[in-house]
Amino acid sequence: MKILIAYSSKTGNTKKVAESIFSAIPTADLKNVDELENLDYDFIVIGGWIDKGIFDPKGLKIAKKIFNKKVAFFFTLGAYPDSQHAKDCVVNITKLLEENNNEVIGHFFCQGAIDPKLIAWMSSLPSDHVMSPSEERKKRWDDASTHPDKLDLENAYKTFKNIFETINS
Repeated sequence: MKILIAYSSKTGNTKKVAESIFSAIPTADLKNVDELENLDYDFIVIGGWIDKGIFDPKGLKIAKKIFNKKVAFFFTLGAYPDSQHAKDCVVNITKLLEENNNEVIGHFFCQGAIDPKLIAWMSSLPSDHVMSPSEERKKRWDDASTHPDKLDLENAYKTFKNIFETINS
């Protein structure tokens, strides 16, 4: 079985998760989405960071090109993993992949440190702006700064080890 693990990473968070997944499926090809030449694989694991409730632009571009495959996905996001936003992202990405007649086998997501440039931009916004830094938001940014951590990477490994065993049984 030909397996691809493709990821888009801006700050390195999603790349760390992709590498952990690769350690669970070492027979796969591990590639940054910028390196992809084709999607001629039997099973594709696609990953990215979250931007406006779905994969980032590079991850989204590739996800939209996957048709009629067995797939799984992963992502990192600045929000808490148990948030409604994270749950909505799972729904949005699943729907996107299923619209192209893909069979979604599973997924993984975890919090990831937020790009410092984004934090700087949001910090410059007026206090009445919806994205301005409230105390709650600043705490979330601080909490996110330590992720993905060792436990996140172990959980990604375990999740994809189980997915790999499932597709091979």
